Amino acid sequence: MEFKGKKALITGAGKGIGRAVAISLAKEGVDLGLVSRTESDLQELAIFIQDSYGTKVSFATADISNREDVEAAYAKLKADLGFIDILINNAGVASFGTVTDMPPAEWERIIQINLFGTYYMTYAVLPDMIAQNSGTIINVASTAGERGFATGSAYCASKFAVMGFTESVLQEVRKHNIRVTALTPSTVNTNLAVSAGLKIGDEDHMMQPEDVAELAMATLRLPERVFIKSAGIWTTNPQ
Repeated sequence: MEFKGKKALITGAGKGIGRAVAISLAKEGVDLGLVSRTESDLQELAIFIQDSYGTKVSFATADISNREDVEAAYAKLKADLGFIDILINNAGVASFGTVTDMPPAEWERIIQINLFGTYYMTYAVLPDMIAQNSGTIINVASTAGERGFATGSAYCASKFAVMGFTESVLQEVRKHNIRVTALTPSTVNTNLAVSAGLKIGDEDHMMQPEDVAELAMATLRLPERVFIKSAGIWTTNPQ
């Protein structure tokens, strides 16, 4: 893919992986549409990117578990930027507990954000990609979408669902020259991981958001005639 002149929409852009991907794309001259629940994070990032790289940045606050929020955010970003070439479905949450200990409302919240948020934004963006006969979608899943673990029923269910959703969509839209990829990182040193109580380890040895951004950029750089269906990334030697 030739990056110059492209437009990208990133959910969960205010922190962690989303922020790292936004900066990596900006370095390549990509104009950005940023979505997050926290306006201050988006404002700070937009100013940093515009001052550092000079690319155009638009942002919209949205709760991606709310379909009306998603549709309004996409309408704003599309009006500001035009056709979206790249969609990065990154926004997500995590918390852990046994099936009987986790309140049903929390279980439902995780599914609503991680799965339905990915679906809602894809549903909003995809018709325009189909009309343009081009586009790339990257869904940030997890190794938790490949294997379950105790206390992870909600999170794993949401990420397994994202993996299935990704594969189904890619089979539908390949004929429209649209590439769809799932990224499956293991634990990443982010605020999400810390707030969920995951073991982060030594920062020099633990996977960083910038590492996942590198993987996303590598998949995007491929010629548009090919795509990677899924790509995993692991910490080499966590300590």
